Amino acid sequence: MIGISEEQLMAWLSPVIWPFLRTLAMFTAAPVFSQKAIPMRVKVGLAFLVAVCAQAVLDQPMVAVNSPEALTCVIQQVGIGLAIGFSARLVIASMEVAGEAIGLQMGLSFASFFDPTSGAQLSAVSRFLVQIFTLFFIVVNGHLFVLMAVIKSFEVFPVDGSFLQAVAQMRLHELGSAVFSSALWIALPMMALLLFVNLVMGVIARIAPQMNVFAVGFPVTLTVGMLGITATLPMMEQPFLSLIERTLSVFGGGFL
Repeated sequence: MIGISEEQLMAWLSPVIWPFLRTLAMFTAAPVFSQKAIPMRVKVGLAFLVAVCAQAVLDQPMVAVNSPEALTCVIQQVGIGLAIGFSARLVIASMEVAGEAIGLQMGLSFASFFDPTSGAQLSAVSRFLVQIFTLFFIVVNGHLFVLMAVIKSFEVFPVDGSFLQAVAQMRLHELGSAVFSSALWIALPMMALLLFVNLVMGVIARIAPQMNVFAVGFPVTLTVGMLGITATLPMMEQPFLSLIERTLSVFGGGFL
């Protein structure tokens, strides 16, 4: 009869459990992977598959599951996985902020819808940009870059249980400021265009007071805004790719 000792079981389980926990935590926060349409069993199975396939390239210190450092290692893996998913989620959040700024200038801020994925009210322009760039995130293999970031993160943040040191090294607060600055740069051409339209409408209202500017102002602003989005949407590709590379480079270098 073939017997398996506890030491052998821990030796087989320990190299797999830490990548599994980090990948599963990333799945709960990253875009595309965190959607409710994906069943939890699929996420668990995919995380286990990624952990097993990554054993060939991982060179990590052996921390036994039954060792005293196991609890701190669990906290470290879950924290780093959530940080990777949250960083990728910030890229989509910048599109939401840019869409809100553009929708406010277009006069479409009142057309808000409930987004079940984020649990918040999003304007029509913001919802449009989120859907477009979520699809673009898949087209440029952003989901593969996120998985690669999880594997590369073991080189920068090895399994040693030092969660606070990893948090200080990631400096996630700087990524938060990058969201607003990137969103402002993305929405700046549209905001400048719509500001120019409003100035023109103000001059017309000053020259011809008998003309009801409020009756024609909204259709003109809406039409110019839609044409502006059509013209500037291809220009948003490079800032979006740069933001992906900037956020994921924290966890192991550039990927694009």
